[in-house]
Amino acid sequence: MLKQALTQNGLVAILRGLRPQEAEAIGTVLYDAGIRVIEVPLNSPQPYDSIRLLRSLLPADCLIGAGTVLTPEQVNQVKDAGGQVIVMPHSDPVVLRAAKAAGLFLSPGVATPTEAFAALAEGADVLKMFPAEQMGPAVVKAWLAVLPAGTVLLPVGGITPDNMAPFISAGVKGFGLGSGLFKPGMSAAQVGASAEAYVAAWNKQ
Repeated sequence: MLKQALTQNGLVAILRGLRPQEAEAIGTVLYDAGIRVIEVPLNSPQPYDSIRLLRSLLPADCLIGAGTVLTPEQVNQVKDAGGQVIVMPHSDPVVLRAAKAAGLFLSPGVATPTEAFAALAEGADVLKMFPAEQMGPAVVKAWLAVLPAGTVLLPVGGITPDNMAPFISAGVKGFGLGSGLFKPGMSAAQVGASAEAYVAAWNKQ
C-alpha cells in the first residue's frame, strides 16, 4: 500500500516541527495538493498527538507515518497512535524487524549499496536515500543498475522543485520533502502553495 500511495506523485511530506494544533490545517492543504504520504518526525513537539490527529482527519488513501524512529519502543508507540509508516535516518536491523513485526510499512535510511541490500533483506518497502545532497542522480543510476528490479529509492535532503528532474530521469520513484516544503512557523497557505509547486514539478516529468 505504501508503493500504491506513492504512485500518484511519489512525494512524501516530512513535517519536522509540526505542532498538534497545526495538524488539521497543514494536513488538509497537503492532501488537497495531492500528497498521499505524510511523515511526522518524532523529534517534533508531541508527535504522537499529531499522528493521531492526522490519521483521524485524512482519508484512508493517505498514509500517516513517523520519521526519525530510532527504537522498537517508538515503533510500538507510532502504531498505537495510528501511524502506518516507519521512516528512519538509518537501517538498524532491530528497528526494522520491530516495524515488520508490527505490520507497518518501512522506509529506512541508506547511504550505500551495502546498506540498501541489507535493508531490503529485512523487508524494507522503500529506501530513503539520505542525505541526497551527498549522492545525486549519478549515484541513483548506479544503485538501480544493481538493486533488485522494482526497488523504490526516495532521495531525501535538499530536494526542491527545481532539482527533481535529474533524479527522476535517473529512475527515482519519489522524494522525501523536508524544509523545502514545511518549516515551523509557516502558515497552512504557505505550505499548500509549496506543496502545489512540488506536485507541479513532479507532473512535468
